[in-house]
Amino acid sequence: MVKKIELVAPGGSLEKIEYAYHFGADAVYIGHPDFSLRARLNDFGEKNLKKAVDAARKLDKKIYFTLNIYAHQRHLAEIKKHLAFIKKIKPDAVIVSDPGILSLVKKHSPKIKIHLSTQANTTNSEAVKFWRLQGVSRIVLAREVTLEEIKKIRKACPKIELEYFVHGAMCMSLSGRCLLSSWMRYRSANLGDCVQPCRWKYKVQRAKCKAQNFGVPQSGTDILYADDSKIMTVEEDSHGTYFLNSKDLCLIEHLDKLAKAGINAFKIEGRTKSVFYAAVSTKAYRRVIDAIGSKKSEKELNKIIKAEKNELNKLTNRGYSTGFLFGKDKWENNSDCSHRENSYQFVGEIIGKNRKSWQKIKAHNALKTGEKVEIITPKNIFISRVEEIKNEKGESVGSAHGGSKNVCFVRLLGKFPQKSLLMKKLS
Repeated sequence: MVKKIELVAPGGSLEKIEYAYHFGADAVYIGHPDFSLRARLNDFGEKNLKKAVDAARKLDKKIYFTLNIYAHQRHLAEIKKHLAFIKKIKPDAVIVSDPGILSLVKKHSPKIKIHLSTQANTTNSEAVKFWRLQGVSRIVLAREVTLEEIKKIRKACPKIELEYFVHGAMCMSLSGRCLLSSWMRYRSANLGDCVQPCRWKYKVQRAKCKAQNFGVPQSGTDILYADDSKIMTVEEDSHGTYFLNSKDLCLIEHLDKLAKAGINAFKIEGRTKSVFYAAVSTKAYRRVIDAIGSKKSEKELNKIIKAEKNELNKLTNRGYSTGFLFGKDKWENNSDCSHRENSYQFVGEIIGKNRKSWQKIKAHNALKTGEKVEIITPKNIFISRVEEIKNEKGESVGSAHGGSKNVCFVRLLGKFPQKSLLMKKLS
């Protein structure tokens, strides 16, 4: 029997936390902008952190605070003050990277659990053993760790919790480790074999011959060179050229393998993304985790995975890859565009009921009378139609739009619960 797996979702705001819990997260992670790795688009001062803990307790969910910066001397006094606050409000754990901060946590908040951030670059069992001796109860493994390495780490370290990122943005410098040398020359900087591509002289040259000489589609294509060696084809659209644009991580088709390998918690990246992203990504992984735990047949499980992967494709993304799970040569870059064109749009959330089939809607994008919409709930997706729209004064209007005055009343075909999300297919 596969053990229960915890689903950890991003909590970029109080509203996103509510939606993450509502759509199936067991835990969320948040952090003060001064001490976590999300300084921008982050309103989690201590007042809102307290509200977030209260929300978690009300729903019997878990909440983790990120303290995962690498601190300079100037940070220490404020971190000590923040730890006094943490000790008082009691989140379920703190997530740290810096050994100095870890030491301060043990001194100033000795009863709180400590999780080690992926920023600490834990890639082997001896490192896991070391951190466990320092009082760490859970390791968020580096994203470079492969499935085979996870199995070996679990075998060598059976008594510690292991967490792994399964979805979200990737970057060229995963866990703070430069990947340019590996990407360009298959020589790892993190194994002492860096070819220092950051110091090369680069030039772009127009190809004058056909593909067989350069491996490019057509004569006339631009090629990026370094020291006269071809690096990549340079393709430019109206927005520019994308050299370092990693595809997003998506492991929804491989959760059963990760569970059997010994992972205790699956983590979704994306604290700065939308309410829609938090809800849809959480729902997708929740459904697959539950299907794995309920011992559904392979056919039934694959059907659910396919359906939820289709929903994840409706989110704005850069294209999906399996990252490093199946080997370091499987990581993929998207040099064609900043992100995939999306044929779906998040248009609103149901924030209350009025009467009969009228729903109070917070609009995020244009919503028009007569349009078909998909209604997303934690368990199902329904197709409906916008029959009529009224503004807050009760006046019939032909459309509603996102913005500062974005609350309206919408009559839909069917009745749907609060916190359902509305999405439409773009023409």
